[in-house]
Amino acid sequence: MPTLILVRHGRSTANTAGVLAGRTPGVSLDERGAEQAAALPGRLSALTLAAAVSSPLQRCRETLQPLLDARPGLPLHTEERISECDYGDWSGRKLAELSDDPLMTVVQQHPSAAAFPGGESMRAMQARAVDAVRDWNARIEAEHGDDATYVMCSHGDIIKALVADALGMHLDLFQRVHADPCSVTAIRYTRLRPFLLRLGDTGDLASLAPREQGVGADAAGTPVQDGSADAAVGGGAGAP
Repeated sequence: MPTLILVRHGRSTANTAGVLAGRTPGVSLDERGAEQAAALPGRLSALTLAAAVSSPLQRCRETLQPLLDARPGLPLHTEERISECDYGDWSGRKLAELSDDPLMTVVQQHPSAAAFPGGESMRAMQARAVDAVRDWNARIEAEHGDDATYVMCSHGDIIKALVADALGMHLDLFQRVHADPCSVTAIRYTRLRPFLLRLGDTGDLASLAPREQGVGADAAGTPVQDGSADAAVGGGAGAP
């Protein structure tokens, strides 16, 4: 089955403003995010990509654009099911304002029970994203073979939820996972189990290219930013 290259969008204007963007329209990459996106084609240059799949939100499309410019033949598909979590009434609000809301404790400690007012539950978010990946795995394998690699650009909480699924972790543990803006998380799917090859990687990715004896790589985890025990809701901005 295929190898999935999950790219979190580059740093956005909402990340640097400390705002929970959610699905708010018009959220673009900031200057640093544009630089991160411009470096993505070089980081992925050793990999043969069968397709690119993007969340419909602007910041994801902007992140993939330099890669599409560098590879004119790479097909782009939009996938609604990997869009950001629908934070409902929380969308567009300052994270500092939300920190004292009782729901934030549930989001941090028992996310499988968290449902955002006017939005969706975190369980529903994970379920739709996992279904999307399974469907795309089947499609990519049918069209390009079981050794194919494809890239998918999505959001922090979506990527964390997909990693939890790949590792067989309960959703209540997914806040222990972190992925910086424009980081790469790679998952190799097989008939029996997925293998997490990279987690939140911001460096060179050449070792993910297929080898004669199979794909192998170490997983490099990144800690929660700023030393806080709370996970970054919406992904956080990461290092500047």
